[in-house]
Amino acid sequence: MRFHTRKWVKPEDLNPNGTLFGGKLLAWIDEELALYAIIQLENSRIVTKHMSEINFRSSARQGDIVEIGIDVVRFGNSSLTLKCEARNIMTRETIITIDTITMVSLGEDGKPKAHGKTTIEYINDRLK
Repeated sequence: MRFHTRKWVKPEDLNPNGTLFGGKLLAWIDEELALYAIIQLENSRIVTKHMSEINFRSSARQGDIVEIGIDVVRFGNSSLTLKCEARNIMTRETIITIDTITMVSLGEDGKPKAHGKTTIEYINDRLK
């Protein structure tokens, strides 16, 4: 799994228990997944269609650093299926895993649009 983003847990990210609010972490993850899909599919019109079971395994506290990792599961006609893990760099524990997330590429009409991609592309490869 490639880890792309790090987030620093600040006071505004905490729940009443003093740990990272799950909704905040899911927002971070959804944003990272959208950015990843936009770059892979070369289309800024991306939506999250589905997330499988979300498994919270541990948490993070103020001052901890959370790292978000993404892997491609498969390319569909208009979709990209990913999996995700977020981990606490400070404790080395996995915070959350999501086995499948489906991101869909849309056309200007707001309907699914075929993207023509079949493999992961890296920015360096596009610049050659």
